[in-house]
Amino acid sequence: MSLTFIDTNTLPRKSASGHGEMTEVLNETLCGAKNVIGSLRWLRSGDTFEAEAVNKHQLVYLMDGSGRIKLKGKSYDVVKGAGVYLEPSEQAVVEATSDSLKLFVLVVPKIPK
Repeated sequence: MSLTFIDTNTLPRKSASGHGEMTEVLNETLCGAKNVIGSLRWLRSGDTFEAEAVNKHQLVYLMDGSGRIKLKGKSYDVVKGAGVYLEPSEQAVVEATSDSLKLFVLVVPKIPK
């Protein structure tokens, strides 16, 4: 087993209009993680992130800022430290309500039984 240091501050960010910026911090290329993807997402006030767990499990964790998360038609105000786990076929929408919101998103595929 080897130690892999990933300097997330040097990874390139991708922009999507109205959906903030993101970069993958955990994947096969960066550290050999097979079938798992971890990403950081930065949203500005009004930006949204739509998490759809189609044939995968997702964990969405709010690292900084505040926002609103919509689950099954109901909205919840959330702040730093809040998180949501999505089973396969569940979905959520996160909206930034502060000037900036930082998310960690972990995606793991559904393993057939």
